[in-house]
Amino acid sequence: MIVTVTLNPALHVRYDADQLMLGAANRISRVGVRASGRGLAVARVLHRFGHDVVAAGLVGGSAGELIRNELARAGVATRFTRIAAESRRVVQVCTASGEQTSLCEPAPYITTEELGRLAADYRDLLDGATAVVLCGSLPAGLPAEIYGSLASYAADAGVPVILDAGGSALRHGAARHPALVIPDFEPGPGASVALTPDGAGASSVVLPTGRGVRVLTAHGEWRAELGHDMAGPELPAGNAISGSRDALVAGFVPGIALAWSWPDMLRHAVALAASVPAGGEADLAAYEALLPSVLVTAPRT
Repeated sequence: MIVTVTLNPALHVRYDADQLMLGAANRISRVGVRASGRGLAVARVLHRFGHDVVAAGLVGGSAGELIRNELARAGVATRFTRIAAESRRVVQVCTASGEQTSLCEPAPYITTEELGRLAADYRDLLDGATAVVLCGSLPAGLPAEIYGSLASYAADAGVPVILDAGGSALRHGAARHPALVIPDFEPGPGASVALTPDGAGASSVVLPTGRGVRVLTAHGEWRAELGHDMAGPELPAGNAISGSRDALVAGFVPGIALAWSWPDMLRHAVALAASVPAGGEADLAAYEALLPSVLVTAPRT
């Protein structure tokens, strides 16, 4: 069983309208509701590919119930810790001309008692887990070192961790040496040196490169990218995985859980990410067609 943890999920509400006028009544032609949050998106992709996955984290109020119900309709199992505050909503208004306006509610405040229940629920989930994915931003009230604590609990249980985060949450989580770290930022000059693992037990680091990834390990740098002959109308030209970060994260999970070789893990992750258009669903047929085209380069010896 793979466990994904989303501490700051949202209920994404989309309104389709002919136009949006401030200070006026606007008619809505269609309403769509979807549970959102990086860990939830990763869980969807894993479920789509037949993996046994449970989405965990924090939800509360009527928005929290809608998040749970929408995931259930998608077939994704959930084991959320309930909070007293309302889960946040993101309201997006899309007009016929293609304009999009979003209203993002603030994250709920998490109490010390709720944090304690989250830790207890999470430790229960580790029994029988094959991997844990820690994803995304943190709500108010949670300490920046929360991902570090969750990574430590998993390490004590012998469960590998994939960390996908940014800022201080990334720094604290990475300090506990999860199996894989995927920083939530575009690395600038010198970032490779700063992130390079420096010894046994250190995390491997994934850096997306547009059409593929670089992976920094204690034994050198791996590279993988989609062959240029695969660029076509079904793929974003020149930047095949730019809109598929969630799918890229999901692509590494089974390899970490089952100790695949780096070539197998990289081919799977890049092909999976390239098969998912921005905002779309995983396409199994596209994945199978793309898999042979992924070119993997091993570290120099």
